[in-house]
Amino acid sequence: MRDRMGRVRVMFVCMGNICRSPMAHGLFRDLVQKEGLASRFDIASSGTGAWHVGQRPDRRMRTTARGRGVSIEDLRAQQFKARDLDAYDHILVMDRSNLRAVRTMDARGRHSHKVRLLRDYDSEPGDGQVPDPYYRGGFEAVFDMVERSVAGLLSDLIRRYGLVTAKADREPIGRTHRSR
Repeated sequence: MRDRMGRVRVMFVCMGNICRSPMAHGLFRDLVQKEGLASRFDIASSGTGAWHVGQRPDRRMRTTARGRGVSIEDLRAQQFKARDLDAYDHILVMDRSNLRAVRTMDARGRHSHKVRLLRDYDSEPGDGQVPDPYYRGGFEAVFDMVERSVAGLLSDLIRRYGLVTAKADREPIGRTHRSR
C-alpha cells in the first residue's frame, strides 16, 4: 500500500521519540535524499509514550547525529496512534517492548505484516533490538546499529518497489557517515 502519489510511507517507533526513532528517521531521510528518492518516501517517527510530545530529540542524540553529519534538529516528538497502522506501509520499532505496544493497538492483527523490528534489516542484528541509550549511554553504538539497519531497510524497499536510484553505478547503500 502506498499513498496516492506513489510514496512509500515509513514510520520509526521507540518509547519516547527523542532518541532512537528520531535517529532512525534522520538517518533514513539522509540516505533517501542521497539516493535521489526523497519524492518517493514519506518518513516519520513517533513514540509509544506521550511524555515528550512536542520536544526536540535528546541533546546527546542530536550531538551524536551532528557529529556524524546528520541533522535531526527539525524533528519533534509525537505519539504513535492506532490510526498510524493504517497510514503507514512500514512500521519499524526499536525493541520488543515497543513491538508489543504497537501490536496491541492492532487487535485484529490486520497490520502485523508491516510492523517489524528495525534490526531485522541489520547485517549484524545481535539480539534484534536497538538498546535505549537514554539512561545507559552508548549513543555512538546506537547510531552505528541504526545506520546499518536503515541502509538494509532502504536496500530492501528499493528492490521491493522497483525504485530507481540516482546513483545506480555506485557502492552499496550505507556507511556514508563519518565514523567516530
